[in-house]
Amino acid sequence: MNKPLLIIMGVVIIVLGAIIIFYSTPETESKPVYYTGFTYYDIEKIQKTLANQNIFVSSPTAITDHTISQYCTFFDKGLPRTVEYCTTTAVTDIHGNTLGNINIGGDTNSPVLAIANLETQTLESNQDEVLAVIEAMIETLVCDCWEEEKADDDVESISAWVELVHTFYYDSNERGIKSQIDDLKTSEITLEITPKDNSVLQTLIILK
Repeated sequence: MNKPLLIIMGVVIIVLGAIIIFYSTPETESKPVYYTGFTYYDIEKIQKTLANQNIFVSSPTAITDHTISQYCTFFDKGLPRTVEYCTTTAVTDIHGNTLGNINIGGDTNSPVLAIANLETQTLESNQDEVLAVIEAMIETLVCDCWEEEKADDDVESISAWVELVHTFYYDSNERGIKSQIDDLKTSEITLEITPKDNSVLQTLIILK
């Protein structure tokens, strides 16, 4: 199977068999497939799964005005695309601290993408909660089959993949980095890490 593609801003490195290239907008072969895969109702499954781990996801709020591009934008053949309908939810920990949000968008009947934006002070901050959100989204919206499908790869679990991406982030002197998994069922999964002035943003994107 294909190994995860890791892309890093401004530097080229070859490590552990993964090729790191200049951070740029990649072309993707994925095309929106609205009426297959996950639905808007799957946010309820994510809410239930995360509630069992003391992570709380609010009820979805629909966004249909000009700010929709801030919540639900994806890339198709290297170009940014927006959707006509998008919902957003807030994600908080047991203490009520905001971790970020989960956005799902497409047309009014069915979504084509899901995005989790999780912002913490450092990568070490709220590690368990961030991993729980990433696992819940992949297992709910794609499949609970990572270990079976990726058994022959170097990333035998979702947590191993996240740890690998974190390692590349540190090895890159904390520059922006992304890793893409495109051979898990029919979805394209991307994890991006973006440094901020006083925080780190981890963005999980699942595209049908």
